[in-house]
Amino acid sequence: MGENMTGAENRKHSRQRDEILAVLRGTVLHPGARWVYDQLRDKIPKLSLGTVYRNLTLFRKEGQVAAVGVVNGEERFDAVTEPHPHTVCTVCGKVADLAGMDDTVLRHLAEGVARSAAGFAIDYRKTMFCGVCENCAHKESADKPPVVKIMVSAETGGRCGALPAEGVA
Repeated sequence: MGENMTGAENRKHSRQRDEILAVLRGTVLHPGARWVYDQLRDKIPKLSLGTVYRNLTLFRKEGQVAAVGVVNGEERFDAVTEPHPHTVCTVCGKVADLAGMDDTVLRHLAEGVARSAAGFAIDYRKTMFCGVCENCAHKESADKPPVVKIMVSAETGGRCGALPAEGVA
């Protein structure tokens, strides 16, 4: 380990920290700490899950990674820190970047929210579209009633939720 001081907290250089960040930057899966740990535990036998959690939290605070949100009870991370929308599968938990969407629409929406909510200043935005991914949609049986996946803050505590199609007005 070198004695180079890096980051907002002038911390010592760490091989483990470098490897954790490299794994996160090397995937598009938007993983949680457990997945990152699983990728590194053979390469770094002394690595603990707690070390991965602490470093991901540090990277988020420093702005090196972004927290996408909590999916299936685990905070998920993204190495791309610019605001961009995601899709979240409410069946398997897959998180993906929503490619090809014009960010102008989302910026105009955020500006409209700020204008409509007197005195409300938007610091940042997270845009998640919740639904069923293609793989899970193919697995769903044809005899199941259709399900509409929606974001309902009051009923799901701000998480992705689902209501039967016949229950939606």
